[in-house]
Amino acid sequence: MNIQDAWEKALKQTEIIRPRVQALFTFAATRLSYIALAESSVNQGDTVVRKGEVLVEKPSLILPSYNPQFEGFDFEEGFNPEVLTNFLFIRGVTFPSLRYNNKTQSLDILEGGLKKSVDYYLDHLQKQEDVHTGLVTGPEECWQFSILIFICSQAARQAEGDIQKILEQSRKKNK
Repeated sequence: MNIQDAWEKALKQTEIIRPRVQALFTFAATRLSYIALAESSVNQGDTVVRKGEVLVEKPSLILPSYNPQFEGFDFEEGFNPEVLTNFLFIRGVTFPSLRYNNKTQSLDILEGGLKKSVDYYLDHLQKQEDVHTGLVTGPEECWQFSILIFICSQAARQAEGDIQKILEQSRKKNK
């Protein structure tokens, strides 16, 4: 699957079932934990469960030149970070110039369909009162884009609040 097809498929099929409840840190690095679920392409009726986290370095609304760094996303050959950055930029998708380091902690197969897996993990996260982990579904073969979509949605959710915090901090420094 080429990069364009993978991107379009991820855009159409990625669903953020449960966003991270805890806000991203405004003045420090944030570990974005996730559980990504996908229908197995090998074992029909089963679900691929990918658990991991993306370390997003200290966010900033005043950005250096556009040059985000993506590590640990395991794209296929030809999907090097520079190609990926240019591909997203041309489509109007921009990331702050930070490092996004993905660490997949586990990759498992769960018996049963996607709906059953979503219900299981929603219940599990709620019972654990886990406010740090997001739950995402998307296509197995382009999970990387689904995780990037999740990261973008988390950053966009709190941009207004971050601006307010930065202004407040600036006022305190100027007093």
